[in-house]
Amino acid sequence: MALVWVTGNSGAGKSTVGGVLRARGYVALDADDDGFSRWIDRASGEVVVDPPDPVPEGWLDRYGWAIVRERVEVLVEESRSQVAFLCGSAENEADVRDLFDLTVCLVIDEDTLRHRLATRTTNTFGRHPEELAAALKWNPLLQSIYESSGATVINASRPLAEVVGRVLDAVQELTGAARGCSSDRDGQGSA
Repeated sequence: MALVWVTGNSGAGKSTVGGVLRARGYVALDADDDGFSRWIDRASGEVVVDPPDPVPEGWLDRYGWAIVRERVEVLVEESRSQVAFLCGSAENEADVRDLFDLTVCLVIDEDTLRHRLATRTTNTFGRHPEELAAALKWNPLLQSIYESSGATVINASRPLAEVVGRVLDAVQELTGAARGCSSDRDGQGSA
């Protein structure tokens, strides 16, 4: 029926939204954890098998987080009969944008970004000064980039249930499908 790319900056809430969608019975995959993305050497194209954590100064200038088109193509085939969500972010998103029926970009303000990156427990990206600087650099640019490409932009600083509801509303507008659990607004906190 539809394949939806849920993207946004580090700390915007992509994985959290994906978790709520999974809990509600949707197919929702995490591009990071489910093997859709990987670190690559921009100069050679080689895959980085064991990236440093945290990254040293200058590392992000040479290496990038990239999504694997072939993995997304398989997901397209698997999601023909249902709505599926792929949640993540990659610098080469333009290489796979044509595979998605809808792109949803989660945006947050700088204070929320700083707080989430400093306190999240799902991964450590953004705690190191180099990683935080990269996230802060991209944060103000994302909304305009995605709006100009026709994406649905959602303020993910709002309560989690509201954010998930807006994501499902965007899918419903696209597909005309029933939202399922539309009255279920039990999420707490923010995305």
